[in-house]
Amino acid sequence: MAKHGKKYNAAAEKIDRLKVYELSEALGLAKEGKVTKFDASIDVAVKLGVDPRKADQNIRGSVVLPKGSGKKFRVLVFAKGEKEKEALDAGAEFVGGDDLAKKIQGGWTDFDRVVATPDMMGTVGKLGKILGPRGLMPNPKIGTVTFDVKEAVRQIQAGKVDFRVDKAGIIHASVGKASFLVEDLAENFKELMGTLVKMKPATAKGTYVKGISLSTTMGPGIRVSY
Repeated sequence: MAKHGKKYNAAAEKIDRLKVYELSEALGLAKEGKVTKFDASIDVAVKLGVDPRKADQNIRGSVVLPKGSGKKFRVLVFAKGEKEKEALDAGAEFVGGDDLAKKIQGGWTDFDRVVATPDMMGTVGKLGKILGPRGLMPNPKIGTVTFDVKEAVRQIQAGKVDFRVDKAGIIHASVGKASFLVEDLAENFKELMGTLVKMKPATAKGTYVKGISLSTTMGPGIRVSY
């Protein structure tokens, strides 16, 4: 069994593992029990009643958090011509084509998000083995393959969060930072949950949202009602 530090144990002692907390109380406990010196993320895990092995139940998407994510992302955009200037004007850190692809193939990954225009996917596709495992491969389902690069970059910097169900049927996503107000975290949480509910597959049977827990980075989990 893994051993935890004093801060973790102190935070865990305040949580009833059998209780399902109301959202505001759970967020308050999570903020109070922060175990890191840095401004920890508030992470949510949602167990869904889906079978990820089925294509129509392999939930994947994104949501723009109304109160932001508290993170600043270094955005890389694969584009050319007018779209290259558009991406730079929108605040992308890196914009280019084959030049950036060669740098990435050489081992450079000093960026957090990747956007590409559809006509650049031939170049980007060659980077699948590098970008894919890092969750950075552009995908039209999450709005990162688009000619509207200005809006794509804007959404990322405004607090866009991508999510994808794992093999166990669980969605993991951050809804902000421990320094956020409880009310702002709650608004972000509700936006995430509302998006997930709208994405319920028609073929999913039984209870769709089976359980929710939240925690700060490296902190104990707290069960939440919805």
